[in-house]
Amino acid sequence: MIRGIYTAVSGLITQEARQDVISNNLANANTVGFKSDNLIAKKFDDVLLENYDKEINGKNVKNTLGKLSMGSEIDETFTNYGQGVVENTNRDTDFAINGSGFFAVSRENGFNKENYYTRNGHFHINNAGYLVNDQGDKVLAKNIETNNIEPIYVGKGKINCNESGEISIDKSIAYKLYIANFKDNNSLEKVSENLYKGENPLQSNSKIRQYALEKSNVNVMNEMTNMMMTLRMFESNQKAVQSIDASLEKTVNEVGKV
Repeated sequence: MIRGIYTAVSGLITQEARQDVISNNLANANTVGFKSDNLIAKKFDDVLLENYDKEINGKNVKNTLGKLSMGSEIDETFTNYGQGVVENTNRDTDFAINGSGFFAVSRENGFNKENYYTRNGHFHINNAGYLVNDQGDKVLAKNIETNNIEPIYVGKGKINCNESGEISIDKSIAYKLYIANFKDNNSLEKVSENLYKGENPLQSNSKIRQYALEKSNVNVMNEMTNMMMTLRMFESNQKAVQSIDASLEKTVNEVGKV
């Protein structure tokens, strides 16, 4: 019976974690460029049960009872990097990627600079004249003249971007958006504020749309269905724990009672 409690409780823990992932997806259903997550669970290795209660010719011999499942555990959280719907916004500092890849942004931490990657193209021009995201991180691009990867300086000029990611400031091509791609998106680490960290990025040739944003790829109806299924599975494991606990209580208080 004790093993049964461990098995049921492992199910409770897994379903609680899955519920947290689903809740986070629903909370970000309207977050620009958000990619939904899915929790993957796996079962513990089965335990082979044996005893020596079987008697043959007056000798106790090994008796194989069968395998016992020890429940489930959390394997990993998988991110769905599928394309979200692209919608027009009529803002010249809004950009969307059609295809794979991420916008690259640079954040200053004291004397250090860190690069992050995002699908959120909701940018604006800060007081210093640079194109930045909502957190103030500078958007990176290749300078057409120097070929250096650097922040995009717009100043008070008019910004335009074609499908190839070439950015014109006052009708003069000055930059090409740096769109980072990775051999394996699963190697990316999700950090806060809808940003990712990754190593060894490659240049992507995906199409760019100005005056548009990519919506979250969260399917709200699917997430609501998954939430109901998770709740039912949690309740099933909860009832199993309660049933085993009642049986143990009865065993302790009544079995052997005269």
